[in-house]
Amino acid sequence: MLWVGLGNPEPSQARHRHNIGFMALDEIARRHGFSPWRQRFKGLVAEGGIGGVKIIALKPLTYMNGSGEAVQPAAAFHKIPPDCIAAFHDELDLVPGKVRVKKGGGAAGHNGLRDMQRALGSPEFWRVRLGIGHPGHKDRVTGHVLGNFAKVDEAWLARLLEAVAEAAPLLATGKPEEFMTRVALLTQEAG
Repeated sequence: MLWVGLGNPEPSQARHRHNIGFMALDEIARRHGFSPWRQRFKGLVAEGGIGGVKIIALKPLTYMNGSGEAVQPAAAFHKIPPDCIAAFHDELDLVPGKVRVKKGGGAAGHNGLRDMQRALGSPEFWRVRLGIGHPGHKDRVTGHVLGNFAKVDEAWLARLLEAVAEAAPLLATGKPEEFMTRVALLTQEAG
C-alpha cells in the first residue's frame, strides 16, 4: 500500500494545521519502525510493515497543490492502484480530533486531494480525514489551515496522532470501520 501524508515542505510550515497529514505519517513511521526517510519521487519515502502489509509512506515535497507530482510516479513505480493508496489530510468539516475514512469522492476544495485525483486519473483512493475544525467563516479558512496549531490544540493533537499510529494495523488490513472506532476509543480514553 502507498500511504501519503499531505502537507507543505517548508520547515516554517511544519506545525501548520494543513500539515497534519505529514504529522500522522511521521508518528506511524516512528511507532512501527519504518526505514529512515529518504528522497524519492519528489518526496520523502519510508518503508515498513504494518499488520503483515508492506507500506510505502510518502510525504510529497511538491507543496500541497502539486501533491500528485509525487504520488503518481511513486504509485506507477511500485504498481500500486488507486484503491491501495490512502491520503492522510486535514479536514475542515470535522471537529478537531475526529477521524473519518472513506474511499473515493470529491476533493471538497482540498487542493492536495484535487491534484492527486488529477495525477492518478481517478478519485478512487482512500482518504483518512483528520479533523482540524472550521474557523467559522469561509474568509478565515486560509489563515486557519496555514496557521500553526495553538497551544490549546497540543493535547488533543498528540492523542490523535498516537491513536492513528496505534490503530494503523486495522487500516492496513482493510478494516476502515474498525480503525475509526479504535481511534475514537483511544482518543476518548486519553482525554
